[in-house]
Amino acid sequence: MQGKIVKGIAGFYYVHAVGSGVYECKAKGIFRKDGIKPLVGDDVEIEILDEKNMEGNIMEILPRRNELIRPAVANIDQALVVFAVTKPVPHLNLLDRFLVMMESRGIPAVLCFNKTDLAGSPEIAELEEIYAACGYPVIFTSVREEENIGMLKKLLQGRTTAIAGPSGVGKSSLINLIQSEVTMETGSISRKIGRGRHTTRHAELLVIDEESYIMDTPGFSSLYVSDMEAEELKDCFPEFRSFEGKCRFSGCGHTHEPDCAVKEAVEAGKIHRKRYENYLSMYRELQERKRY
Repeated sequence: MQGKIVKGIAGFYYVHAVGSGVYECKAKGIFRKDGIKPLVGDDVEIEILDEKNMEGNIMEILPRRNELIRPAVANIDQALVVFAVTKPVPHLNLLDRFLVMMESRGIPAVLCFNKTDLAGSPEIAELEEIYAACGYPVIFTSVREEENIGMLKKLLQGRTTAIAGPSGVGKSSLINLIQSEVTMETGSISRKIGRGRHTTRHAELLVIDEESYIMDTPGFSSLYVSDMEAEELKDCFPEFRSFEGKCRFSGCGHTHEPDCAVKEAVEAGKIHRKRYENYLSMYRELQERKRY
């Protein structure tokens, strides 16, 4: 039987099999011998040991489409990056770090700005101007007024979505709203997994429906760009791509070089200055790290 790991803790893996429920499984010793560790999000083949108590063994980990190290999760279809429009005011450098991390892993990102009920039109318009121009889907929500929650659910349909973002922006409230109409099967899943039973928080897949999952990832609140070269950073800013190859120097880093098409685009307002400034900040940080 095939299923998806929705939680792993203390050597047990909870595998959701569509139409059957959640099985508590152990991983075969061969995985440890080969240095392979099952991850939340893994699609696996399981052997049923006890149908009544829903217990089994993980026999095989199916090929992964992608993998993140912190938090350790696999097979993410997209990331929902959640920030508040205000209270707290969005930290755009941190937001761009989330986006760079996703770009570097080839994971599409959807931007969600929450708490529109507390914000004015200028703040909303500025965020839309900065990020819609980069090609990211941008959605503005209010948990209190349930604004655009239906639209958000459509974006999550049929996908495994990791939620990323700092604390205090309403991620938990959004998850609760999205889950408010979840089927009875999900209720039984929650009982089986026992959310709240363990004090240590781990990455966990929450089932929205048979084909849609949200990954509640506490470790996502502190992602930083570290495992790339400074020269690779430009590939993680999608708005730079149409200007590649138009600079005077091949391999232009878009920082100090003369006749740089990206710098000219910034001056012409075709690339937002705040995004470019955050690019420079991360570029210098990566260079410094390489030096030491």
